Amino acid sequence: MKYVVLVDPYKPARGLPPLFQEAGYQCVRVQSTPEVPLVYRGPLDLSDYVVNIVHDGDLEATVRELSAYSPEAVLTGSELGVELADALSERLGLDTNGTAQSTARRDKFEMIEQVAARGLRTPRQVRVTDAAQIKAWHAGVGGRIVVKPLRSAAGDGVAFCDTVAESEAAYQAIAGRDNIFSLPNLGAVAQEYLVGEEYIVNTVSREGRHQVTDVWGSGRLALNGIRDLLVESELIDPATRDYEPLVAYAREVLDALGIRFGAAHLEIKMTPGGPCLVEAAARISGGELPYYATEAIGESQLRWLVDCYVRPDRFDERYGEQYRIKHHFAWAALASPVGGTLNGYRDVDKIEALESFREMRIFVSPGELIKPTVDDLGYPLTVTLHHESEGVVKRDLNTIRYLDGYGFYDVEPTMRIG
Repeated sequence: MKYVVLVDPYKPARGLPPLFQEAGYQCVRVQSTPEVPLVYRGPLDLSDYVVNIVHDGDLEATVRELSAYSPEAVLTGSELGVELADALSERLGLDTNGTAQSTARRDKFEMIEQVAARGLRTPRQVRVTDAAQIKAWHAGVGGRIVVKPLRSAAGDGVAFCDTVAESEAAYQAIAGRDNIFSLPNLGAVAQEYLVGEEYIVNTVSREGRHQVTDVWGSGRLALNGIRDLLVESELIDPATRDYEPLVAYAREVLDALGIRFGAAHLEIKMTPGGPCLVEAAARISGGELPYYATEAIGESQLRWLVDCYVRPDRFDERYGEQYRIKHHFAWAALASPVGGTLNGYRDVDKIEALESFREMRIFVSPGELIKPTVDDLGYPLTVTLHHESEGVVKRDLNTIRYLDGYGFYDVEPTMRIG
């Protein structure tokens, strides 16, 4: 029996065990925290794993438990597991990114510092540990800044601030609570606000060779006090003008962060001066993007990741291939501007009648409490679209945006932000 180890494989990584099993490998699960973080709380399906090892902070003890399985690879299944996967793979002598730059692959301040040290374009920034610091820095920089936790994800705690008072309040909100991984926020990072369209570049690397698996453009709204609320992602054709400069820049960022093996997810803005990193993560893309990419392209980071670790010959043979879109694909989130008890959604039938409509997922049902949407975790419902025509998909995205708003939600209101 052959084994691979997945560290913190929560919902976005659910497709990995079946693909490893298809390749002839059973999966060992390692949980990096004694308790499951609140964001992942719920029934934990362990049916795809031969064992679940809960790491208690003793690296050598976890190594001893894993050694009984003689694993051939250790990789992370989520942002939370990046550093432990680095430490375990290094200690077991397996393909690894090593621990020397682990912090820079998790800490959003150190990340930008490492990339800037390579001479790549990055936003101006400062690490913040008290309110006086952020007030002084914002006053010196001027204009709009972004404040966010050092270690989090999914838009958690991200604030766009035009005034010193707003940036101070944003810092206080971060410093006074845990992040979405149920870990305390130990400071924050303040960065200059980047102007431009934001893209997602997803990759899988082997021995420092970076395969681009899918690239997504994003649609954003200024709503509920959030300047750039993510509400759309659309798969980008490699023939698109911005594709090549984005990909070239992304590869340099991966080198700067020491990502030689495994998946990465990069968020990059195409500014008037060229590509500039927002942040990067040494793991598969979050949410459903790997599964959407599989549907639209035929594969995604998931299969490339399996090839990287257990079918290296297949990875080597196909390395450098450019993905081809089988049909155009987009994801759209609706964003509630109101809060209260939801009676229902209006015009759902008009969305379902769109020519490119594929699926609707409802996260807040009638009778439940709906809140104004402020981050990636608060969408009341999402829609996916696919069609052979890119123009049809774009038209239907615009129609969804037209239908969304105050008139879409039948709510007994208790709060209204937008």
